[in-house]
Amino acid sequence: MDATADSRADAAADTTGTLDEALQRLHASGPERLGRLTNHAPMAVEALAAHGHSGAVHRWLELYAPKLEEYPGSVGTITADNWREALGDPRRAADWIAYFGRQVGERPWREVLAAWWPRLLPGLYGGSTHPVIRVGHAVRTLLSGEETGPRVTELAHGLGYWAARHHPVTGIALLPPGTGTAAAALDAVEPIPDRDSGGFPARLGRVVGLPAWAATVTDPDEARRGLTELVRAATHRYATHGHGEATMLVHASTAPNAVLRALPALPRTLWAPSLHAAWTASAAVTSMYAPDAPVTYTAPGTFAPEEVFERALAHGDEHVIKFADTALDVGDELALTAALRAIEISEPLA
Repeated sequence: MDATADSRADAAADTTGTLDEALQRLHASGPERLGRLTNHAPMAVEALAAHGHSGAVHRWLELYAPKLEEYPGSVGTITADNWREALGDPRRAADWIAYFGRQVGERPWREVLAAWWPRLLPGLYGGSTHPVIRVGHAVRTLLSGEETGPRVTELAHGLGYWAARHHPVTGIALLPPGTGTAAAALDAVEPIPDRDSGGFPARLGRVVGLPAWAATVTDPDEARRGLTELVRAATHRYATHGHGEATMLVHASTAPNAVLRALPALPRTLWAPSLHAAWTASAAVTSMYAPDAPVTYTAPGTFAPEEVFERALAHGDEHVIKFADTALDVGDELALTAALRAIEISEPLA
């Protein structure tokens, strides 16, 4: 795929219709493939549309289409009386999506999000943090544009996927230091033993202790500032540490950024708990995948934000696109350098 002059012209185009068409197309596919790998397409196309590349959305989807699977079958109806027994059961993905589809059809989507956020937040580790990232993309597009049917439905799909993959983590001790910068706290994260084997769930089970950064924050505005700092620190860190695991380490920043994007749609009372959960997730990913030592990385030049995103689009990998999207949220030179590093060390979409 080329990031050509016509893709730059897309930046001024209206993306509403294209994004809605893409989401409708994707809602016929399941949230996963092969029983464990996440369908990233809804998140990636939202990022493309958000940055003005509506003309590339369907072209990118054609390249990604081999990774899509049919929509899963239903097991049974989830109700207000039985939802607890279905929480965290990936076999119930279709049932959960249908449940949230009914919820957003009966109530404003913000009410549904506010009611379920504290229930789902402890389990944001499920699906390698992809469900909360999908919800973050859905909320951003609802807040920034029209609340169209496909966009509200996309939120239902994201929440349903999160509920199906809900995976709380217990037994992680919070260790000093508990103060200082987010960057220093990430540097203080100890790697898990045996980082050479196991997928995300197995590695997550080896995380036993993390620095207690921001644990005492209770003020909503301070929580928002903390989340912003965390996203910036984790994004910057990728430039020098991303070689530990090029794909998985992007989640150290994209997961907390998804939480940050959701804050404006949530009651302020939920902001501090959101910071605490996002920190634990970012630190856990760092513990699970970070390398033994950083490397020095120099960007191959100076590029404007839109040029960096065009390079990510040309590369095509879904994680690269989403990480570049987060890097542009951060917006400084170090973040753009980290996005260029992700392009360099990641496998392009074939």
